[in-house]
Amino acid sequence: MSQIQTLINSHKEDWALDQEYYKNPEIFTIERERIFFDSWIFIGHESQINKKGDFFIYELLNEEIIIVRGKDMKIRAFFNVCRHRGSRICLEDKGNIKRLTCPYHAWSYNLEGNLQGAKSLPKDIEKQSLSLHKCGLEVIGGMLFVNLSDNPESLDNLKRDLEEPFALFGFENLKIAAHKNYPIEANWKLAVENYQECYHCAPSHPEYSLSHTLKIEGEPGFNKAQERMMSNLEACGLKDIEINKDFNRKDPDQEQYAYSRYALFEGYLTGSKNGKPVAPLIGKISEYNQGCSDFNLGPVSFFLAYCDYIVGYVFTPTSQENCQCDVYWMVNEEAEEGKDYDKEKLTWLWDVTTYADEEIIINNQKGVNSIKYQPGPYTDKERSTRRFIKWYLDELQNAIS
Repeated sequence: MSQIQTLINSHKEDWALDQEYYKNPEIFTIERERIFFDSWIFIGHESQINKKGDFFIYELLNEEIIIVRGKDMKIRAFFNVCRHRGSRICLEDKGNIKRLTCPYHAWSYNLEGNLQGAKSLPKDIEKQSLSLHKCGLEVIGGMLFVNLSDNPESLDNLKRDLEEPFALFGFENLKIAAHKNYPIEANWKLAVENYQECYHCAPSHPEYSLSHTLKIEGEPGFNKAQERMMSNLEACGLKDIEINKDFNRKDPDQEQYAYSRYALFEGYLTGSKNGKPVAPLIGKISEYNQGCSDFNLGPVSFFLAYCDYIVGYVFTPTSQENCQCDVYWMVNEEAEEGKDYDKEKLTWLWDVTTYADEEIIINNQKGVNSIKYQPGPYTDKERSTRRFIKWYLDELQNAIS
């Protein structure tokens, strides 16, 4: 029996992971292939590349993906690898191009990824056999998702079940007002575990806890706040929808997803310092409702939707010992910075919260590294984290089986 199988067999259900899960290089190799190269991951919004020839580069571990809008205005994704001898083609992070030209030997490709020019190529070699390697890309409600697998899981159920929530918040008509990358000196699983629970919110996030009732979920005041939030939900242009298809509840052969809504405390209309709006209303929302909606889209992409803006969180590893959190703030596409929103006020809450999370997660990693670390039991406040761990262990088991 393999060391990993023994580790899985010895795991105590609803307890934290053994230290080995965060330290074993063989496990990280499996995670890289099984999870990060075979899951749909949010990378941006189509509004970032409005014109034909617009492109940007997405990086995941040692892979680079070119996201480009073609002459036909369709968005495509290609591995940033020349079909000649493997050089990187795009050396800039973003820009606008007429064609993709490798700087090494000048092989050139059109915006559809087809080889156009290769000087001195033998006549018996067909250019069409040397197109750029495609990467799985889906545009869902204006949002861009990539999957590096040759046979990615289906998004059909996600598109069907979340079509209405996406429309309510007008995802197609948003733009990215701000994007920040937060490096974290910790294993990626600790970052996702942290995001999945609000057990730590009251002691660790005083700013967030002033406005968001999730910190008291399971307590009497939470249900009362939910009732108040639901009382004018439809009058504001929203609907009572709940979908649970994430982590260990996902459908077979389908990417995972979920949607739910919870209340803000009285006096707070959005995620801001004083609870007052920070941007124009979005989507079909006609007036403010004292709540926010959670979207889970894949295993590491999460969104929190207010009435006036949406914040997206994406967690990816940069190595076994380090990860990063990309945070995106999205507003109505017609909103003008300085007139309709102030970027500092827009980003304040989730910037200060993410920096606090970074410190928490790093300290968690330091403790996990200790010779005295032993897994402890999850509490009733960590139900989503428990389900994440169950899903993760299933993925590991399927990989080694």
